[in-house]
Amino acid sequence: MKQFYIDLKKYFSYAKYSAKSDLKAEVASSYLNWLWWVLDPLLFMMVYTFIAVIVFRSKVQYFPVFVFVGLTMWSFFNKTVIGSVKIIRNNSAIVSKVYIPKFILILQKMMVNGFKMMVSFALVLVMMVIYRVPVTWNILYMIPVLIELALMTFGVCCFMLHFGVFVDDLYNVMNVVLRLMFYMSGIFYSISDRLSDPYRTILLELNPVSMLIESGRLCMLYSSTPHRKMLILWGLVAVTLCVAGIKTIYKYENSYVKVM
Repeated sequence: MKQFYIDLKKYFSYAKYSAKSDLKAEVASSYLNWLWWVLDPLLFMMVYTFIAVIVFRSKVQYFPVFVFVGLTMWSFFNKTVIGSVKIIRNNSAIVSKVYIPKFILILQKMMVNGFKMMVSFALVLVMMVIYRVPVTWNILYMIPVLIELALMTFGVCCFMLHFGVFVDDLYNVMNVVLRLMFYMSGIFYSISDRLSDPYRTILLELNPVSMLIESGRLCMLYSSTPHRKMLILWGLVAVTLCVAGIKTIYKYENSYVKVM
């Protein structure tokens, strides 16, 4: 892991400036520019709010904000993971000519999607004011929740990066898996209220994304504490995934260019 810290310090600036370039390029040809970073999750929130409230008559308190929190956290995880599957092939022009630690490419992708997530959370705070959501000190639990979300995402992405080089169909498989996870993560419904055991326990304890989303909602919207035991347990799993993923990348990264 010593080499990881050395490379992180050395190449972090590259990841930061590359992320800025990607963000600028993404909105360069758009009339609305950076407003799309707000409109994209906002429009999805409106769609799911309409479906759940009008069609399924959901009575979840602060439901538009409830959906927005879930969509914001899910979007960060989903876009980063699916983007990491082909990240080596998409950056073949760079990795085939100069050496760069491959995990830096994941960090760059996380910075791009993390910035968008922060923009969305700024809008969440505005909506909390509009809907008069009471705020307590429990909202500070969002800090460890978001840190764990980042660690879990990074750990999963390390393995997606590695296997994505060798398995061409992994991108299609992950599209299906992530679509299934979307519906199992309680984005537009409350797992605790709508499901009974054992399904509620399975989805909240065996799906770290749904647990993190549920925890984020509890401390932001309902002045409650998150699932602290599960946060600690999945936090240890996330750190283990990160360490194992980094070691795997370092072990096989010299063979990535040969496979491509």
